[in-house]
Amino acid sequence: MLKGIDQRLSAEIVHVLMLMGHGDDLVICDVNHPAATIAAQTTYGKLIDMAGCDIPTGAAAILSLMPLDTFVPAPVARMQVVGNPDGVVPIFARMQAVVDRAEGRAVTIEPLERFAFYDAAKKAFAIIRTADSGPYGCFILKKGVVNLPEL
Repeated sequence: MLKGIDQRLSAEIVHVLMLMGHGDDLVICDVNHPAATIAAQTTYGKLIDMAGCDIPTGAAAILSLMPLDTFVPAPVARMQVVGNPDGVVPIFARMQAVVDRAEGRAVTIEPLERFAFYDAAKKAFAIIRTADSGPYGCFILKKGVVNLPEL
């Protein structure tokens, strides 16, 4: 373990977050998402499991290290409810609270139709699957810039 890093973040997750650059996408999903199939098509090329975590807890841990992109209108995307694009499930509000708290501002979350979400997920840098049972626990987080002092 290291100081200041949430214990839910494995060495592999920290490694992936360090490999990602500004504008890269990270999918965090529930156990129902076809994560293994889609992860094979991502930049990282394999699935990362975050066992023992629900999505809001996992996302909060990730966002304790990774900023969201401020150069796009919606740095987070989520899957729409199939057959009801305006439908709402509890995970949507829970994630909204997590991303708003992590960023200290209101963050726009863009809804995507199921297959559009899958297509976007295939272009992501990596996929992290939590133990969350869902439903509709599928989110894409776009990495932002960390303002660092000069070396």
